[in-house]
Amino acid sequence: MIIGVTGGIASGKSTVARAFAALGVPWVDADDVAREVVAPDEPALAEIAERFGRQVLQEDGSLNRRALRDIVFAEPSERLWLESVTHPRIRQRIVAHLERLQAEGAPYVLLVSPLLFESGQNEMVDRCLVIDVPEELQFARTAARDDVDDKQARAIVAAQMPRKERLARADDVLDNSGSEQDLAARVTELDRCYREMATNR
Repeated sequence: MIIGVTGGIASGKSTVARAFAALGVPWVDADDVAREVVAPDEPALAEIAERFGRQVLQEDGSLNRRALRDIVFAEPSERLWLESVTHPRIRQRIVAHLERLQAEGAPYVLLVSPLLFESGQNEMVDRCLVIDVPEELQFARTAARDDVDDKQARAIVAAQMPRKERLARADDVLDNSGSEQDLAARVTELDRCYREMATNR
């Protein structure tokens, strides 16, 4: 069984994944996979460099993420081209990672993805767990974590899928606005439910 874990920026997706990992549940991070497919010597990076030139490469040959982000945000058609190059490869590699973990005998596995719904990765999972925090807390955490001011933090949150829509698409919701103890208790409860579901499949 595969559980998709998502949530807005600074909702605590990685914290929740680590809490599940402490209970013996492995996870695949879609962001890590997205970085893998554009690593040096990967075909996707060669295609990106061919299209945009050396300006999108660091001196060591790795991807200059900021330069690429500036280009694709300024020009939507270039963003679509980039997604056409990277998304199929990301999906293929996520599937390979998930299959490997399943073959190792995990009771169930997590796919942690900030764009679970937007990218269509929710089609790859059996249930969707949304990590939720009130927006004001999201703004504060984003500003502190990413060293941006309140206005920028609000703009980042506004650019994502609306909280209401994300919650409407959830099978399960984990409120991460409380204490670490609250979070651990809720993860333990969900883990018990997911193990039972996996056993009864």
